[in-house]
Amino acid sequence: MLFTRIGYFASLSCLLAIASCGDNKQQQAPKGPPPPVSVTVTQVGTSAAVYYDEYPGTVTALNQIELRPQVSGYITGIYFQDGARVKKGQRLYTIDQQQYEANYQQAVAAQAVQEANLVKAQKDADRYHELDKQDAIAKQQVDNADAALEAAKRQVDAAKANIRALQTNVKYTMISAPFDGTIGISQVKIGGPVYAGQTILNIVSSDNPMAVDFAVNQQEIYRFGQLQQSAKPKDSIFTIAFGADIYPIPGAISLIDRAVDPQTGNIKTRLVFGNPKSMLKVGMSTTVRVKSNTATAAIIIPYKAVTEQLGDFFVYAVGDSSKVTQRKVTLGKQLGMNVIVKDGLQGGETIVVQGVQNLREGSVITTAPPQQPGAGGAPAKK
Repeated sequence: MLFTRIGYFASLSCLLAIASCGDNKQQQAPKGPPPPVSVTVTQVGTSAAVYYDEYPGTVTALNQIELRPQVSGYITGIYFQDGARVKKGQRLYTIDQQQYEANYQQAVAAQAVQEANLVKAQKDADRYHELDKQDAIAKQQVDNADAALEAAKRQVDAAKANIRALQTNVKYTMISAPFDGTIGISQVKIGGPVYAGQTILNIVSSDNPMAVDFAVNQQEIYRFGQLQQSAKPKDSIFTIAFGADIYPIPGAISLIDRAVDPQTGNIKTRLVFGNPKSMLKVGMSTTVRVKSNTATAAIIIPYKAVTEQLGDFFVYAVGDSSKVTQRKVTLGKQLGMNVIVKDGLQGGETIVVQGVQNLREGSVITTAPPQQPGAGGAPAKK
């Protein structure tokens, strides 16, 4: 009985040792390389791409002014229709001028008095000088007569200046259009009080041509500077859009501001557009479209080939031995399902279009369709 148990345990130990050796051999067996990743690739090509860079813009007037009275009083007349076009010098408002006219007439009368005093002073001075020649008058009286004459002359000059000032006030009781343009809705009514330099009567702005202001990054200043020198309005390089509607008249660069905003790194740029039908209004928001001026062909790839990581963009380029390398690229304008690559790729290279989510640096790829499980075995014989 004892020998039977010893034999049993010995046999069990041998079986365990054999199984342990088999497991170690399985663990130590080297694993093969991962299977190639099935992807779709395309060859990078170049083609002429006509596209537009877009910037948010605002329509503004080349010339705009707030109409404010230069004298106080009450509005006695309004001589235009709200929103109408006005001509330079056209009468727009009148302010009650009775008080200013009365002051002017009073100043005219005061000037006449001063001129009469001047005549008297002149005669006195002439008479005293004749007596002085005969040594029949004191020198002091001659000097006093000369001083009185000089004072009378100054009083006449002051009276004339006062008349000019009051005459200007009378003139200021009529407000005229400073230039051709469009006038807005009147802010005052007939009979309403206005105060010199404070009350806004209305706003007049020029309407043909109109300006569109937009911001340009400082890195594009050189490009826009060249466009300012070479582009012509008929070139259609600069257009504006309102939603899906394109304004029919192309524009041209009027000016590039004197300095870059240090906080944003942008510089204001102004375009000028003809506005013969008054379709453009001050304050309208629009999209500035700048036609690409690239004479050479651009590199265009499918946008789905691009992956983004922390704000940078990458593609997987196919290298030797069907291995892929992650390549950083600089993207340009998106054209539908495609995108322009400004830097990082060259024509003729091959990139992965589909299956990029399964790739990593150095992955081996295949363009064959993935094999279905069990599809590769031979059919079973009956």
